[in-house]
Amino acid sequence: MKLNIVLVEPEIPQNTGNIARTCAAIGAKLHLVYPLGFSISEREVKRAGLDYWDKLDIEEHTSFKKFLEKYKPEENNMFFVTTKGKHVYSDVEFSKKEEIFLLFGKETKGLPEDILKKHLDKTIRIPMRKTLRSLNLSNSVAIVAYEVFRQVQFDNLEEISSYFDD
Repeated sequence: MKLNIVLVEPEIPQNTGNIARTCAAIGAKLHLVYPLGFSISEREVKRAGLDYWDKLDIEEHTSFKKFLEKYKPEENNMFFVTTKGKHVYSDVEFSKKEEIFLLFGKETKGLPEDILKKHLDKTIRIPMRKTLRSLNLSNSVAIVAYEVFRQVQFDNLEEISSYFDD
């Protein structure tokens, strides 16, 4: 199973750095959709990603329109993560899919409303209290990405270390 994490116009460099580190740790491809609210060469991005940038499979896209032209939602297993999602992320059966795209919108606005309405059946959400706006973007990516891997028994991820074994 191949996992793609797509960040559409992310605004906060530390979130993108944390997400890059998560992608490197689980072997997911990171897609950055421009415009970004920062430069990926910024110190904050690199600091949050630590020394994992060279272990990261990353693809940059000049616009969301160009991304959707290259990776058509109708032809790919694409899920749009939003607080307005129709389905709870843990109810989706990810394990039967060869390649998955998880799309996350910018921190202040999320994904475009027209895209969410067009692909309503492919929208997913993380349950939370109604009185709050949203979770942190990097936390949301980690929650959903690890659910995908949990469903495939953490395939290709390291088992528990034998460090404490005699």
